[in-house]
Amino acid sequence: YMKTFFKSFWGTLAAMVVAGILLFAVSIIIFAGAMSSFSSTTVELKPNSVLTLGFDENIVDSPVTDPMAMLSMSFGGGASKTLTIYQVITALEQAKTDDNIKGIYLRFDGAGSVQGNAQMEELRAALVDFKESGKFIISYTTTYSMGMYWLASVADKIYLNPEGALDWSGLASSVMFYKGLIDKLGIDVDIIRHGTYKSAVEPYMMDHMSPANRLQMEALTGSLWNTLLNDVSQARGIEVDKLQQYADELTMVTAADAVECGFIDELLYEDQVNVIIADLIKGEESAEAEDEKAEESKEDIDKEKFESIRLGDYTSLATISSKKISKNKVAIIYADGQIVDGKGAADITPGAMMEKLQEARKDKNVKAVVFRINSPGGSALASEEIWREVTLLREQKPVIVSMSCYAASGGYYIASPADVILSDRTTLTGSIGVFGVVPSVGKALEKNLGLTVDVVKTAAHADMGNGMRPLTSVEIAKMTESVEDVYTTFVNHVAEGRNMTFEAVDKIGEGRVWSGVDAANIGLVDGFGGLKDAIALAADRAGVVDDFRVVEILGEQDSFTAMMQQLSAAVRVAMGKNLTDDALTYYNAVRKIVENSGVQAMMPYFITIE
Repeated sequence: YMKTFFKSFWGTLAAMVVAGILLFAVSIIIFAGAMSSFSSTTVELKPNSVLTLGFDENIVDSPVTDPMAMLSMSFGGGASKTLTIYQVITALEQAKTDDNIKGIYLRFDGAGSVQGNAQMEELRAALVDFKESGKFIISYTTTYSMGMYWLASVADKIYLNPEGALDWSGLASSVMFYKGLIDKLGIDVDIIRHGTYKSAVEPYMMDHMSPANRLQMEALTGSLWNTLLNDVSQARGIEVDKLQQYADELTMVTAADAVECGFIDELLYEDQVNVIIADLIKGEESAEAEDEKAEESKEDIDKEKFESIRLGDYTSLATISSKKISKNKVAIIYADGQIVDGKGAADITPGAMMEKLQEARKDKNVKAVVFRINSPGGSALASEEIWREVTLLREQKPVIVSMSCYAASGGYYIASPADVILSDRTTLTGSIGVFGVVPSVGKALEKNLGLTVDVVKTAAHADMGNGMRPLTSVEIAKMTESVEDVYTTFVNHVAEGRNMTFEAVDKIGEGRVWSGVDAANIGLVDGFGGLKDAIALAADRAGVVDDFRVVEILGEQDSFTAMMQQLSAAVRVAMGKNLTDDALTYYNAVRKIVENSGVQAMMPYFITIE
């Protein structure tokens, strides 16, 4: 079997160097920990401060449990800290009532990023909620991408550098096709699928989108674009038709164009924006202080200076102060990544996921569970195992699914038993379909690398799916039966969970991916809302609205496994230097194809508002 072959091949090579790399890595971790303890500083929140969202951190969906993550970030540069969206919205919720926080400054000057559309949408919703406090939100940067501007549009005032830029050109989504590469390498790929729209296999069999997939992609991209248009229109008072026209005509060429079209309030330099924020703070002080002290304060304060606390620092304070003592728990369980068989630190595996779900089920103090899913799917068998555990959990306590960027195919499979499914408008979901991919690289290995494989077998089909020969007609027929059986099971699970008929689910299935907006219209989700909404609903369903605390069930991290996975990646890079460029390129291409073999329930792409 090809997976076994490649694992053994690299495993043998890795064994020669892994001890040295492991020792080096452990030494670096110890050194980094020591340095961290010396360099740590106490975070202090001063009165009359501004909470600055500079995006120094990477905002992601689930907590980072990889013990090598800090090491990777230290060497990789960029953001040095990772925050979850739950941490961020919790901090903004606290800032809303924190007397020390007078407003928010969206600065966009950090090296971090927001993981996806759902995190951006939930962050934006949290900022909208913050404004209900009457406190200000100011935004400034030198260049606004569409995603940044979507977020910034909630601000009371939006400023831009006089020589800055604003991208308003619309959304586009592209798909890469491997068919030409596969043909050039001489690889045979047997494909079986159920679902006209199940486009995950198209890159292996076509060199362009099928009409059905193009229709699907147009609908998805259009739905996301409409969400962005409507949000900006409502926030800035610009008609949707005008926003579309500006994108079609590429109107936003200069910063002055952005002001003229109503996107930007004024073109300023950063020091000028600082004066505006300082004046807003001093205005607050004057309203609260005696006239004489207020005048004295105005004279003493540097007109560009104001107290500021960065999001990462404030989040740590908010996390501590938000700890609530209650025996009643609402648990968050994260399913973040691709659903795979076996073990994988960065993926969703049946064993690890079932362990967390069982922990929640057996803990009598856990009154409800929020199942946060951010997954394109993956292994059909692994999805079935997780589905069963979610079903058992729901029989004992409320389960609310909170969909993140995507909960599609296998990701929707494991969501289907929930009491309630909430999604963001930009969530990609559905993709109720199944496919099987069996590549055969025997001829390609012989042609390109001179490798041949011989086989001895005790039955006619004992070497089926070993990756070295194409499937026979009999084997294709049997695999088709398997795919159809999995699809039927998938549809039945959804029909049962969503209280729909098989025919109704089948009609909206066929592998089609839907946006959160469209999914709500066809009954795949119950409504729109982020993680905070799901938590509130879970507490309500459990009858503990006035007395509960939130806990995150992360499971035990297999540190050694995670470390070894990181090291194996480093070893592959190091060993790759000993291969010719052509051979390494060939190996990487084959490896990608082989890893997606077997019966899968997976969505192949993601559309990002950047």
